[in-house]
Amino acid sequence: MHRERLTDDIFVFTSGRYVEVTATVVFTKRGVVVFDTLPFPSETRQMRRFIERAQRGPVRYLILSHSHADHVYGAYLFPEAEVVGHRKCYDLLLRYGAKGLAEAQKAEAELAEVTLRYPALWVETNASLHLIDKTITLLHSPGHTPDLIAAYIEEERTMLASDTMMPLPYIVHGDPEDLIQSLEKMKTYPMEHLVQGHGEVLLRGEIQDQIDSNIAYLEKLIRVVRDAVAQGIPVQEILRIPLEDFGKSRVPLEGLVVHLHQANVVTLYEREKARLRKARAKAKEEVKAAA
Repeated sequence: MHRERLTDDIFVFTSGRYVEVTATVVFTKRGVVVFDTLPFPSETRQMRRFIERAQRGPVRYLILSHSHADHVYGAYLFPEAEVVGHRKCYDLLLRYGAKGLAEAQKAEAELAEVTLRYPALWVETNASLHLIDKTITLLHSPGHTPDLIAAYIEEERTMLASDTMMPLPYIVHGDPEDLIQSLEKMKTYPMEHLVQGHGEVLLRGEIQDQIDSNIAYLEKLIRVVRDAVAQGIPVQEILRIPLEDFGKSRVPLEGLVVHLHQANVVTLYEREKARLRKARAKAKEEVKAAA
């Protein structure tokens, strides 16, 4: 696990075991705020030991950015904290969390001790935590998933973006158009640091360019898939297009971005085919009704 100090009060922890997923510790005068946890108990325990050694107060809030396992499985290690998340995060964990955890525990012995915690303080749109010297604004930021929230620390001009920002956008459980809107909204905040959900922290000089790159990728992905479906081009033809033609490198996350892109293509292709079938069926019904 890697620890990076952004400011005197903000520390980012990056998993060395699972696709560079990140979690963040924020020290305030009213206690500690933890934004997400790491996938394995051993890594999240390192975070907790760091907090305890710092002796800067108890963990007051644990913010879960969304319901995906790699961000929530360490929540049980902060039993004293109030858990904050979107209402949809609560619903998704309640619906799918236990089954997903049981499957993960069969595959990974270290997860045997994990128990789920659910958000008790719900965010519907936007909300703020006022902590004397820190104001943390929670932003509903759908697209990667419908339940995702980001956190903006106003005094530090730091955005904890979670999976709204990744080296390559991933929308298999979300919606690309929603993600474009969330990224456009994120651009309006002045930022010295942007902590991605996976991968390296972005600094002021590169943030806008990286956000624009992700937006351009999503726009081209939507356009290419829609045109292919309309012309009857098989999905295999799209998968043969190099990732670089979508403006993205295949290097980040140890090459995993290639698999993320392929999953994006297949998912959007199937959705677009289903949408087109429905549109054609509706048009036929309207013709029959008119006759």
